[in-house]
Amino acid sequence: MEGNSLQIPYISSPRYLRLHLALQTLSGNPGFISRMDSKGSIDSVPGIIDANLRSSSRRSISSFRSKGSGTNSSREVALDDLGSKRVQYGSRGAESEIFGMSLKEINDEDARLVYINDIEKTNERFQFAGNSIRTGKYSILTFLPRNLFEQFHRVAYIYFLVIAVLNQLPQLAVFGREASILPLAFVLLVTAVKDAYEDWRRHRSDKIENNRNASVLVNDQFQLKRWKDIRVGEIIKVHANETLPCDMVLLSTSDATGVAYVQTINLDGESNLKTRYAKQETFLKVPEKDKITGLIKCEKPNRNIYGFQANMDIDGKRLSLGPSNIVLRGCELKNTAWALGVVVYAGRETKAMLNSSGAQSKRSRLETQMNFQIIILSLFLAALCIVVSVCAAVWLRRHRNELDDMPFYRRKDFSEEGEVKDFNYLGWGLEIAFTFLMSVIVFQVMIPISLYISMELVRLGQAYFMVRDTQMYDEASNTKFQCRALNINEDLGQVKYIFSDKTGTLTENKMEFHCASIMGVDYSGGEANTETEHVGHAIEVNGKILRPKMKVKTDPELLQLARSGNGTKEGKCIYNFFLALAACNTIVPIVIDTSDPTLKLVDYQGESPDEQALVYAAAAYGFMLVERTSGHIVIDIRGEKQRFNVLGLHEFDSDRKRMSVILGCPDKSVQVFVKGADTSMFSVIDKSLSMNVMHATEAHLHAYSSRGLRTLVVGMRELSDRKFEQWHSSFEHASTALIGRAALLRKVASTVENNLSILGASGIEDKLQQGVPEAIESLRIAGMKVWVLTGDKQETAISIGYSSKLLTAKMTQVTINSNSKESCRKSLQDAIVMVKKLTTVPAVMNGAEIDSVAGVTPVALIIDGTSLVYVLDSELEEQLFQLAGFCSVVLCCRVAPLQKAGIVALVKNRTDDMTLAIGDGANDVAMIQMADVGVGISGQEGRQAVMASDFALGQFKFLVPLLLVHGHWNYQRMGYMILYNFYRNAVLVLVLFWYVLFTAFTLTTAVTQWSSVLYSIIYTSVPTIVVAILDKDLKRRTLLTYPQLYGAGHRKECFNLKLFWVTMLDTLWQSLAVFLIPLFAYWGSTIDGSSIGDLWTIAVVILVNLHLAMDINRWNWITHAAIWGSVIATFICVIVIDALPTMPGYWAIFEVTKTGLFWLCLLAIVVVAIVPRFVVKFICEYYRPCDVHIAREIEKFGNWRESQDVQIEMNPISNSERR
Repeated sequence: MEGNSLQIPYISSPRYLRLHLALQTLSGNPGFISRMDSKGSIDSVPGIIDANLRSSSRRSISSFRSKGSGTNSSREVALDDLGSKRVQYGSRGAESEIFGMSLKEINDEDARLVYINDIEKTNERFQFAGNSIRTGKYSILTFLPRNLFEQFHRVAYIYFLVIAVLNQLPQLAVFGREASILPLAFVLLVTAVKDAYEDWRRHRSDKIENNRNASVLVNDQFQLKRWKDIRVGEIIKVHANETLPCDMVLLSTSDATGVAYVQTINLDGESNLKTRYAKQETFLKVPEKDKITGLIKCEKPNRNIYGFQANMDIDGKRLSLGPSNIVLRGCELKNTAWALGVVVYAGRETKAMLNSSGAQSKRSRLETQMNFQIIILSLFLAALCIVVSVCAAVWLRRHRNELDDMPFYRRKDFSEEGEVKDFNYLGWGLEIAFTFLMSVIVFQVMIPISLYISMELVRLGQAYFMVRDTQMYDEASNTKFQCRALNINEDLGQVKYIFSDKTGTLTENKMEFHCASIMGVDYSGGEANTETEHVGHAIEVNGKILRPKMKVKTDPELLQLARSGNGTKEGKCIYNFFLALAACNTIVPIVIDTSDPTLKLVDYQGESPDEQALVYAAAAYGFMLVERTSGHIVIDIRGEKQRFNVLGLHEFDSDRKRMSVILGCPDKSVQVFVKGADTSMFSVIDKSLSMNVMHATEAHLHAYSSRGLRTLVVGMRELSDRKFEQWHSSFEHASTALIGRAALLRKVASTVENNLSILGASGIEDKLQQGVPEAIESLRIAGMKVWVLTGDKQETAISIGYSSKLLTAKMTQVTINSNSKESCRKSLQDAIVMVKKLTTVPAVMNGAEIDSVAGVTPVALIIDGTSLVYVLDSELEEQLFQLAGFCSVVLCCRVAPLQKAGIVALVKNRTDDMTLAIGDGANDVAMIQMADVGVGISGQEGRQAVMASDFALGQFKFLVPLLLVHGHWNYQRMGYMILYNFYRNAVLVLVLFWYVLFTAFTLTTAVTQWSSVLYSIIYTSVPTIVVAILDKDLKRRTLLTYPQLYGAGHRKECFNLKLFWVTMLDTLWQSLAVFLIPLFAYWGSTIDGSSIGDLWTIAVVILVNLHLAMDINRWNWITHAAIWGSVIATFICVIVIDALPTMPGYWAIFEVTKTGLFWLCLLAIVVVAIVPRFVVKFICEYYRPCDVHIAREIEKFGNWRESQDVQIEMNPISNSERR
């Protein structure tokens, strides 16, 4: 999660949408200290108005705020619109629009009306969906047509289908009809079986799910009912540890205050408990005795699992409902005996089902390039067919008078006396056309149909080894590497731009309170040796000692002042400051047991690490939060328990950037405590009261930010009874409004969040993750440009940049902070001119490219979110991209989540370079999904980023082995495998082509039809897959020691058009060797076509396997078994085929292998075909080695310890071609 300075529940993380302001009257509810086991957590408790101030008949009100509801957003986008409308990234404070549906204010026409416990009336106007679900894609009737339709989206499959259909025509039947269908049928069958098995599992899961039982209120009694029979409007009773069958509004719970705890791990991947609340007007009712009737008017079904907007009319009152009042399908009820709720969404309309479509599929860049080369091969195939057709036309014209009785082409049939018939001769024109089509059939192997399946198997094998890599296992969180997208493994080897979140990605997101500025006095603890580690403020309750779980370092002077009381003005300010830290939050104290029965630890549970750090800090200074109920909080202040009634709580949102709590204090006064980002707080502080304090605080904030600390400003004011009544009346109106509720609530908050007295500021350290500086350094050496996109203050981000080695003292910093479009335009133009001067002078001197000068004159661009408002989605984007192209580092501060996605899109749309985005929070989801490769960090902010990502890691440092090691291996293997597949199939096709030229262009083939079919499936496929999974061109240690080796992917050394044509030339030579050597060896002999065809088949298989063996870098027993086993399998298959009397080449292999000439030909073919490749390979690696060749020689012959001290010259990373 990124924030603006110190973050209290930051709106960009959807989890904080669960905390809501509630004004409820709870007379007689006893207070309690929440208890649960040490593994549990509670994430939210709303503010409550106490019964002493409002009568119990006062209707309860809960505020609602949904993500991204800022007034400055460029536009709101519903989920259904996202596919067709362009998302605007340049909005001020804009958030991700994936949650846009709940932001739309609802009216009567858009609302869903649910009558409580009246399913007939509820479904009278509209027949709402039942609760039966279906996640399976197919049915028995639709499986075959739909699956085939999906598979034939691959153009190659259509090509082979056309080939198979053509071969069924008698005039074009080159191969047997069955044999021509087999390759395509095999591929389709394998894929269909896999899809059918997966869909069968989905149907089985659906059946189990739909037939589970739930307790439903029927005729004033709860009866068991299958999930699939549940209807909207029914009342459901769920017991502890049961899964919720549908989305329902809570009516009552076993808890005396109407609280229920749910676990949402099946919904959003988060394991911590969430709190949900029943309204006061319903949680005391017993459905079996009290008739519960009412009307819920809610928004229509949408995907936003973090937002809900509705009103409930019951007993003549209108109550507002928000996300804290609804529990969703798939959640589990925990630590609550039972809960009652009314169904509002069922079946496919539940939020869980609406979100089950999954992330958008990404396509590998290598596969896209491969498709272009397949087109080239198709054109080459067409050229071969045209050559054969033209030659056949010339031959037919030249011999047109001899065709009647020419051997092997006799046109006339004289078998019947007195009658001379033509064989199936269709005339010169049609014969040429059929020759072309028959050529396509004979040469069909040119397009490797098995390549697609091979790629899927290889990616699966690569993912297996990535997941099992112990060097990407995070012991701290017990997190393994996750490969969530199998189709882009090789893209990891070509990443050029890395866009990284800061908080939780580069840092640990484990906050530690460091210092405070109170009334203009800096309490930063001085030198480290003057700090004392305080074990925490301990209190005694019922003979048991309660102590905060976390230790906090305290400032001795501040600790002494905090203990001295609030008799002085200074003491009063310190009192109010720490009271604000302890009270202005949504933290819940959880008591956990220890091995000492007399000692209990208080664990402060909350979703914001910032809030936890502040509450622990307050406890360390003697302000210990010990109790939070649905109406009040209890704070032990220097040994004295004091109860504060929570009269209201305004959550943090992205527009206000503040959070406030309204407390009824023991002295009967009403105090408002506010905390938030400095930019928003200084605008609401009464400057006439404390200008000197403000200036001093601003200076301290700047100093804290320069040290990399996250900052927060705290203020307060006292409310008179009249002001409070006005606020409460306005809040009642705003919280029950269905039209403009979000804007009204912000307006209400502004009525109390003004004219504040400044109390001070705090500084919290978010430490860098271990290994981050080294990781960034390796990535930069590897030629990758690292951009950091953060919501923090500019000073904080710069400080973190230095500590992470993202910024260095040698860099020239270019800073753009503009408040208008024109000033932004001028700043960009001036920066471009300056950066060009910095980079072009050394470039002329060194004769190098600009990118290569980055190491001599590096430039860092620093730009804030306000400037990006004017840049993104405008003509200034091109200038920013041009400027960033000269920079080694780009640091974007104060950016909103949607702006992060806009920055990624800016680069992605203007360059062919690969982009990677990495983050850990929900505010990074848009950025992760926008990039070519998305990586999620399993951190402190839940699993939203992981669930939206292609790959998931435990820490940022694991990005180095993922890219430099596995990315390099995957790219090298996959690139080689694709070229090898083209080569091995083209060799066989060209041999067939040469044979056609020597057989009067009749398209007869010496290779049996079954050998042609099995060539790509059995003879040569297994070695390709094994090598592409297991081979390693370089050791892990080498790749990590020399990050420059990653540049091979940037320069496309393993897969490019030049390499493709070189491979095709090698293929041409090898095919000539395979064809001509047996031709001349058996010239004038009586050998038949089947015998020489067997020789060619075996020779090609041996040749392509030896070709593969020459390029293997790491041999093991599996590789040996695959390659030599493939050759043996070919011999066995040829023998079996020739042993069948029904086959045309019956017994041919047994006759031809008796002679020594057969074996001599095999040896000659291998030597003549391979030697030129060996010579060229030797010359290239010896005289023009690339980085990989040099590193490989070091591994083989060099002394490793000595080589580590040697500076090895590498190719420039930025070069597109190797020089």
